[in-house]
Amino acid sequence: MKKVLVIALVLISLFTLFIPGTAQAQTGLTVSPSLVTVSFPDSILLAISARSDVDITDIRVHYTVEHQSFATVIAEAKVAFTPAKEVTTQWAWDMRRTGALPPGARVTYWLTVKDSSGAEVETLPSVVKFDDVRFDWNTLEEGQVTLYWYDGDEAFAADLMATAQAALSRMLENTGAELETDVALYIYGSTADLQSSLINTTDWTGGVAYSQYGTIAIGIDPEADLSWGKRTIAHELTHLVVYQVTANPYNSLPTWLNEGLSVFSEGELSVTFAGALAAGEANDLFFSVRSLCSSFSAFTDQAILSYAQSYAIVAYLIDEYGPDKMRELLDVFKLGSGYDEAFIRVYGFDLDALNTLWQGQPVPA
Repeated sequence: MKKVLVIALVLISLFTLFIPGTAQAQTGLTVSPSLVTVSFPDSILLAISARSDVDITDIRVHYTVEHQSFATVIAEAKVAFTPAKEVTTQWAWDMRRTGALPPGARVTYWLTVKDSSGAEVETLPSVVKFDDVRFDWNTLEEGQVTLYWYDGDEAFAADLMATAQAALSRMLENTGAELETDVALYIYGSTADLQSSLINTTDWTGGVAYSQYGTIAIGIDPEADLSWGKRTIAHELTHLVVYQVTANPYNSLPTWLNEGLSVFSEGELSVTFAGALAAGEANDLFFSVRSLCSSFSAFTDQAILSYAQSYAIVAYLIDEYGPDKMRELLDVFKLGSGYDEAFIRVYGFDLDALNTLWQGQPVPA
């Protein structure tokens, strides 16, 4: 995959900036520089002006977003206006309808304009950096991680960066997997601030990973207990690593493997998850490994047990067979392998056998 390399032009939210340069056809068709307004997290607005010797009949906006993908996708939007020799109109990308972009996302856009004579002008690409400039961000960089924060001192940021680096080290030690591209970690000063950066969120959302963009956003109060925030950083950062080393256009990882690796990277199992494991074993409540391949239950108790059990299965695989086998498994999944096929190829058994092995039971002959 080749990433489009662009020169970032930062556009300040709720302020505007003119893009220099005017496109013109030999027939007199002229497209003036676009006036761009960014309102994070809701929208990008383009104000468009064009003129010609004859009626302008068609204006289209073309845009693409820089992210990890297996194909270059260019979106096209037809702009509504009344045909005339001189046209002033606008086009809005409403994220509330299409889904949100993470802070720092880069959008490349250009216009094509036609008139009734058949003349056509295509403008040069311009780049909008979709930053959340409601806050005065500070920056801390280490290795492939850039941490952005605005609330709390430098020691607070350094502590969170140390957490991120430790999680990456654990991931490398336990699975052989590491980041392939740089990632950004945005630390909002509270859950409320984080949720104000999201669209169609829930009241309990405290962190979100935009895996295709290599971006994580988390709400962490510097004055509160940081243990939850540190676990969330390790958890979501592991999701980015796993995505980068296994992404393919054919298949995804079993949910239990993806979530289990992230919980494993948090370090010592939390009291909540440890209690759920103990209760699950005592009351014979464990889910089958195969059932944990799909999305977890929306019921809190069942979801907690699903995460805890996923951790236990991953811990079993790493402790019993070693990090090299886990990395081999991730490499096989990157090829788009099916679940049973991947485990048979790497470990010599399928998911049903794994279901009995991790609980210390003999596999039927």
